[in-house]
Amino acid sequence: MELDVIFGNAVRTAIGPEAAIFALVAIGLNVHYGYTGLLNLGQVGFMLVGAYGLAISVATWGWSMWVGIPVGLAAAAVLALLLGIPTLRLRADYFAITTIAVAEILRIVTRSQAAKDVTGGAFGLQGIAGPFYDVNPIAPGDYGVGVAKFSENRLWVTVVTWVLVVLATGLVALLVRSPWGRVVRAIREDEDAARSLGKNVVAFKMQALVLGGVIGGLAGVMFAIRATSANAESFKSDVTFFAYLILILGGAATKWGPIVGAFIFWFVIAGTESFLRQADQEELLPGFLQGSEAVGAVTLILVGLALALLIVFRPQGIFGNRNEIRLET
Repeated sequence: MELDVIFGNAVRTAIGPEAAIFALVAIGLNVHYGYTGLLNLGQVGFMLVGAYGLAISVATWGWSMWVGIPVGLAAAAVLALLLGIPTLRLRADYFAITTIAVAEILRIVTRSQAAKDVTGGAFGLQGIAGPFYDVNPIAPGDYGVGVAKFSENRLWVTVVTWVLVVLATGLVALLVRSPWGRVVRAIREDEDAARSLGKNVVAFKMQALVLGGVIGGLAGVMFAIRATSANAESFKSDVTFFAYLILILGGAATKWGPIVGAFIFWFVIAGTESFLRQADQEELLPGFLQGSEAVGAVTLILVGLALALLIVFRPQGIFGNRNEIRLET
């Protein structure tokens, strides 16, 4: 076993763009679930429209990428409005069912043959992030220590995405400390009490849904830029569930929970997968666990087990408060 390789792969992934993108997704969910009490199970839908807003603008309509980015964010805001107007008066469980259904419908429609001329269908859209890498100020080469190294382009997208994570964290922290933040937290604790004090509960929920959705759309934009493409198969429902695991792990309704949760989640995922792949190559695993598909499945099983243990023994996560994750249904 090459433990330095396992550790290096884990660190590289934990501080890489994937972790930063999922931190953004979890920050958006934190606004929805952590602070407002909206049980949104379709956050990946906001990622999808953000990514495809950029990709369609560039690859289909021929617009500049710098125009496509705000188009993707605007698409996420529009989705939040269209989703929120008919559903925000529903109970938490009905709202959750609606959001996951909408996200799955968007994925299926986007990859359908009927939408091929606009979205690229099952093959998606490629070559959409050239201008982003053209302005990369980092000199060509590899940067890092040992196996935890990044190419100049990967380092560039990593730095930009983590900067966006910090900015989003700061924005949400300021809003939560404002009168607006006190109202949405009051709505989470007791919606009827907030309404009795004259607060427009639906309006505040809508604002939170739009804010968290736009942050999720920004994650989708950076996902598309990192991959230089947009493909509907990258936006399955498990992305939302991973984001929830990250949020719960770090602590819902906390400032640093999404960031710490993303780091730990990807460190464990990458480290476990790297360990199992080395064990597979050295034939240390039983026959039914050998092969790349089995390694991926075992990794997800271990993640699921970790989530179950987390919910049982520390549902509030690392920084969270147990009372912060209670929802009225």
